[in-house]
Amino acid sequence: MRADLLSRLLSLLPEPSGRPELRQYAEMLRDYPQRGGKGIRSELLLASARAHGVRPGTAEWEGALWLAAGLELFQNWVLIHDDIEDDSEERRGRPALHRLHGLPLALNAGDALHAYMWAAVWRSGVTGAMEAFLDMIHRTAEGQHLDLSWVEHGEWALGPADYLEMVRLKTAYYTVVVPLQLGARAAGTEPHPDFEAAGLALGAAFQIRDDVLNLAGDPVKYGKEIAGDLLEGKRTLIVLHWLSSAPDNQRQAFLAQMRRPRAEKDAAVIAQLHQWLLDSGSVAHAQALADTEAARGLTLLEQAFARLDPQSAVPAAAQELLGAMRALATRDA
Repeated sequence: MRADLLSRLLSLLPEPSGRPELRQYAEMLRDYPQRGGKGIRSELLLASARAHGVRPGTAEWEGALWLAAGLELFQNWVLIHDDIEDDSEERRGRPALHRLHGLPLALNAGDALHAYMWAAVWRSGVTGAMEAFLDMIHRTAEGQHLDLSWVEHGEWALGPADYLEMVRLKTAYYTVVVPLQLGARAAGTEPHPDFEAAGLALGAAFQIRDDVLNLAGDPVKYGKEIAGDLLEGKRTLIVLHWLSSAPDNQRQAFLAQMRRPRAEKDAAVIAQLHQWLLDSGSVAHAQALADTEAARGLTLLEQAFARLDPQSAVPAAAQELLGAMRALATRDA
């Protein structure tokens, strides 16, 4: 996250002071934001604002910066809750907040950051921002419910369409769709209708790439534990594709491990499952689908921005946004 945006975000939070318990509380609120996240979503929002003609130093830019801070606060309180729900070990290369302080305190910190998110939205003064954030939260919660429900009920009779529905809800709205829309709203412009379809495709590509990185990425660059999705029993496109044609002995070994809670999974068997997935064609299959989704989303965005006045300075900013989206959706594992 850019330094000026982090400073703005932290300005909303209480300072560590007073009795020791409240100093700890303030430090916990700052923990995830200060761990050095990439700020992908806030940067996309600001790029969208520039593409719609918003210039630094203007009142509209100030509103966009507060929206970007709100989006980062959303990202961080959701990650705290997500790590608890998934029983994750790490976040951004360090122990997850609930591993450091226990579940109740971490949950409370996530709730508090949720409230501070709304303070940032209110400070933006941008018309339609509250409705956009509400829609983002609703869609993300729906997608998270699908994900958690499948794990809770041991559901593996799923296909690519189920996976794509889940990630479009859980990831695409808050990663791409809403940042694009908020950038337009910061400029006082109604978001283009194609932003939703484009964002859903690009968000799906982003999540598929992330699933690939979880299996095959660089642990230092990735910032989360490699193969954590296997330990958490995630229904990824890679796993669902592999299960559809895996040898029976491999399939049974996989399902036996998935019936166990994370703490009781056999590390050696998980390592073998990890290798089977890497050796299969399922990673390449997922990468190909991500390429298709990314290309479709970029085409829709290009069509949307082609309507901008070619005589203005906006098209160059639109090209900057498209470049950022291309890098986001086509990153290599």
